[in-house]
Amino acid sequence: MSGRPKLTVRGIVKSFENDDGVLRVLDGISFTVREGEFLSIVGPSGCGKTTLLKIVAGLLEPDEGEVMIDGEVVGIGHSRVGYIFQQESLFPWRTVRENIEFGLEIRGVPPEERRQLSDRMIDLIRMRGLENHLPHEISGGQARKTELARSLVTSPDILVADEGLSNLDAQTRNYLQEEFLRIWQETGSTVIFVTHNVDEAVFMSDRILLLSNVPARIIDEYVVKIPRPRKRASPQCLEYRARILDTLRVEQEKALARQGA
Repeated sequence: MSGRPKLTVRGIVKSFENDDGVLRVLDGISFTVREGEFLSIVGPSGCGKTTLLKIVAGLLEPDEGEVMIDGEVVGIGHSRVGYIFQQESLFPWRTVRENIEFGLEIRGVPPEERRQLSDRMIDLIRMRGLENHLPHEISGGQARKTELARSLVTSPDILVADEGLSNLDAQTRNYLQEEFLRIWQETGSTVIFVTHNVDEAVFMSDRILLLSNVPARIIDEYVVKIPRPRKRASPQCLEYRARILDTLRVEQEKALARQGA
């Protein structure tokens, strides 16, 4: 990981209309992600984490603020970010290989080059022999790895994952955390990872940002100074976990107090 900023987010504000008027979801969000860094974002449910990721990925336009990649301002519709969605998003009628190649097809990459690139991804995610299987013929963990490969095959500047390991049993989730980290280290990708799971954030991240309830602000930041590979139940991991949960608990108590006022 270099010290060079890969992503800069400045003063992002976003509001949505609802039955009660206008709800401000993001309230001046600013942060920087270094090249090759693994950054996690943690916060209460409904605090705007997905909205923030969509703005970074060019899927949603902010009301105020800007997103910069390698010092260049990017806007809605840019294609410099790979996105892993919370819900499984493989096309059921396409094989593993065809799902991985989808973004390449959209970009008009010739078939022979698509094959070479997808071969590389299939080997990276260790699914050689399963490339011609349909999604219903592979496990949930293998489907998640296929989605990761589909996001990486176009060589995005940044990979964002919105609860990318949710809806999995604990054993599969732990395995995929280790696989995700292996692939991140082998590719040198810059990752922004949204999760509700504090243990997951501590185990995987270089740095963790905590968001408040809406309107979301960054209320704390933790640099995880634990050597890799990490042990989930180590005293160091448990100490970070306790500190983060304490901060989130205080934030939740503030939100409940405001609701009761």
